[in-house]
Amino acid sequence: MSKKLLSALLFITSTIFFLSNCAEKRKPLPVEQIQTKVKIEHATGFTVEDNGSFTVIEVKSAWPGSETTFKYALIPKEKLASITLPRDAYDAIVAIPVERMVVTSTTHIPSLEALGVLGSVVGFPNMDLISSPVARKRIDSGLIKELGTNENINTEIALELNPEVVVGFGINGVNRAYKTLKQSNIPVVYNGDWTESTPLGKAEWIKFFAPFFQKKAVADSIFKGIEKSYNKTKLLAKKATQKPTVLTGGLYKDVWYVSGGESWMGQFLKDANAKFLWADTEVKGSVGLSLEAVLEKGQQAEFWFNPSLHTSYTELEEVNAHYKQFEAFSNKRVFSNAINKGATGGLLFYELAPQRPDLVLKDLISILHPELLPDHKPLFYMPLN
Repeated sequence: MSKKLLSALLFITSTIFFLSNCAEKRKPLPVEQIQTKVKIEHATGFTVEDNGSFTVIEVKSAWPGSETTFKYALIPKEKLASITLPRDAYDAIVAIPVERMVVTSTTHIPSLEALGVLGSVVGFPNMDLISSPVARKRIDSGLIKELGTNENINTEIALELNPEVVVGFGINGVNRAYKTLKQSNIPVVYNGDWTESTPLGKAEWIKFFAPFFQKKAVADSIFKGIEKSYNKTKLLAKKATQKPTVLTGGLYKDVWYVSGGESWMGQFLKDANAKFLWADTEVKGSVGLSLEAVLEKGQQAEFWFNPSLHTSYTELEEVNAHYKQFEAFSNKRVFSNAINKGATGGLLFYELAPQRPDLVLKDLISILHPELLPDHKPLFYMPLN
């Protein structure tokens, strides 16, 4: 080969390499995914993060005292083929929007109904507990199937329903039925709405359900409306000139359980501008006391709420004659959230109240300060019969 030819080849090779290198440099850099957290202001038990391709939900309080954080990935169905995630990094991977869902707590029903996706529910344990007329119509039509009890779900029926996800309700993280469903490749996700201790904190769990149906904007709008109504009602309560004293709870065997000062009910009473006699207890749940201790502090309380599940004065007296010693009993100022029931005996309060705390607060204010809401018709709290 001549020197001239060799030089020409070297020149051409160098030129191709240079141009190729320039082309490589001109390639656009991969665009970094922007992670956006959904605004959660009141709830403390979960977070929602959207990275543009899929959504990640983390549940930090699946049950009281839980030290486990559960992580769920929600991937749009049209992106399933293009997104591969390490399964050991997530407790469940769910394709969205979900069309077939099993839920396990009545508190799940109102959020799904408000989002307009109740039609996705195909199974529920102990359906008699459901009060929603819309849900009951679907049950009567056979569109929602009975699954037994939450602690012992009929997994055979559940698998036949072929749900895309099961929303679980956990007390301690031990549920053999959930384990069986997971082994059958049915995603199980925990919802811990009931562990929240504030009224708006519970209601904000509607934002947990929204991503499963790609309805984040709808959930945000719904919650903003509830939040606005609650805060407006709370401000109204401050106009009251009196702070009536309040007693809560009742005896279970030999222990009287009153609401803790930092509990859900404790916060309701504070926002209703009442003098809750156990407001100073730094407890988010209930406080167990003796009958004697409650009599000493609460005998002269002007109002008494939630006397266990008793619904009449006759029933209270028959259960324990000492109840007659309370002035609220004598003055017929005892109110229960266990009177308004659904068609099959489910308690409306334990289903709808967590999602509509504004209506609960209006009930309490109409009882404690009737002059502020003279035309309000109670939905949850009724006087004993």
